[in-house]
Amino acid sequence: MKNNANSSLETLLGQLLRGRGLKLVTAESCTGGLIADRLTDVPGSSEYFIGGFVSYAYEAKVASLGVSWDTLHQFGAVSRETVLEMARGARIALSADIAVSVSGIAGPSGGLPEKPVGTTWIGLVTPDFERAEVFYWKGNRRENKEQSADAAMKMAIEYLEAL
Repeated sequence: MKNNANSSLETLLGQLLRGRGLKLVTAESCTGGLIADRLTDVPGSSEYFIGGFVSYAYEAKVASLGVSWDTLHQFGAVSRETVLEMARGARIALSADIAVSVSGIAGPSGGLPEKPVGTTWIGLVTPDFERAEVFYWKGNRRENKEQSADAAMKMAIEYLEAL
């Protein structure tokens, strides 16, 4: 990833999106809109950031993003399957080129043996590409949210740099 010390992730991501003429949307759960907040801190971000969804509860994931109840019951909100459905739904709903999604257990409670606190899935979906990756953060709630937002933007940057 080409990132210099003076370029924030949100600035670099915006430059790449603008340079390629692409539009991005977000579908956030555990980050609570942090990615969208950081993207919109960059002046001119309306050129490439369409908007986003904060779909925290199962009901919101189903109603706003079209995530299947079957997926949620079978795999849970914090899963590869769910983040990909979240990203697909957001991309289609707002007619974007790229969608990033995040669902995780920010903490300090809510963890399970198979999904401890800090477990976070991040997805990226385009018309012809899908990627999902799991991360295991070790910070407090705020640190886990920030690390998740960073990782989602890095995933989008890596995708765009490879184009």
